[in-house]
Amino acid sequence: MYPRISIGIIGTGWVGASVAISVLQAGAAQELILFDARDGLAEGEAMDLAHGAAFYPSATVRAGSLAEMRDSQAIVITAGKNGAPGQSRLDLLRDNLVILRNIALQLQDYKGIVVIVSNPIDVLIHDFTQTSGLPPERVIGTGTMLDTARLRQILGQRLALDPRSIHAQVLGEHGDSEAVLWSGAEVGGVPLRSWPGWQRSDEEQIAQQVRRAAYEIIQRKGSTNHAIGLVTAHLLHGMLRDERRVLTVSRVQTGALGLHGVALSLPSVVGAGGAVQVLEPAMDADERASLERSAAVLRAALAAVA
Repeated sequence: MYPRISIGIIGTGWVGASVAISVLQAGAAQELILFDARDGLAEGEAMDLAHGAAFYPSATVRAGSLAEMRDSQAIVITAGKNGAPGQSRLDLLRDNLVILRNIALQLQDYKGIVVIVSNPIDVLIHDFTQTSGLPPERVIGTGTMLDTARLRQILGQRLALDPRSIHAQVLGEHGDSEAVLWSGAEVGGVPLRSWPGWQRSDEEQIAQQVRRAAYEIIQRKGSTNHAIGLVTAHLLHGMLRDERRVLTVSRVQTGALGLHGVALSLPSVVGAGGAVQVLEPAMDADERASLERSAAVLRAALAAVA
């Protein structure tokens, strides 16, 4: 008999609530445990979600403590401040670093996988990995999965195609220094740059649209939450079933493409053990330079709070 799949979510604000409903609708968990530092919030969310049990695959939802999550297969961290209009993700660093360090100290011998969603995600992953002592493959973040999804959606609109038919990746920081791998983008095995009517001169404008997407949403509604909820559920669903999907998750890098001591997104094989194999995609010289610049931005952010 297979073990009951249990997932904990730390932080039940806009993002945590969207992750929770997406996880339930995807059937990614049989038990969902919610925790929030604000009294009553996690319990209220659990009650609200439980009342919809007739409309998602069988699962129990309840509020609980971090200690009660220790037997779960995965813990998702969405705790921390959200970005305000005009703030970059790195502007959130100092406040959210304190919050996640406290969580990391409580999970030092945790046996499952930690999935970080809080921003600035890459720097927080690096610090969490060091503070918790957990292996790099078991402290991962959604990273540029959302940026990649945004890129494919924009390209789908441009080409009048379903985004799922477009294979393109965003790597590096989940933030302003991210790098789009245009040279490897394909549609049905056809290089994007060979697609009829494609203009390479449009690539920077599209890349900027992807980078600016979160800022545009925050300016209008105050937070981005629905798409990242769907992204996180997709990650958890495949990971906890050991489907070994290749996803652009963030983790501390230990040598892939010559990168060490920095957390950023590269395509990785994700299964029951976490991001167990980091791949080295082909890229041209400009893309490699962009990735190196992204790593430098993240190292500078780490140094600023060391």
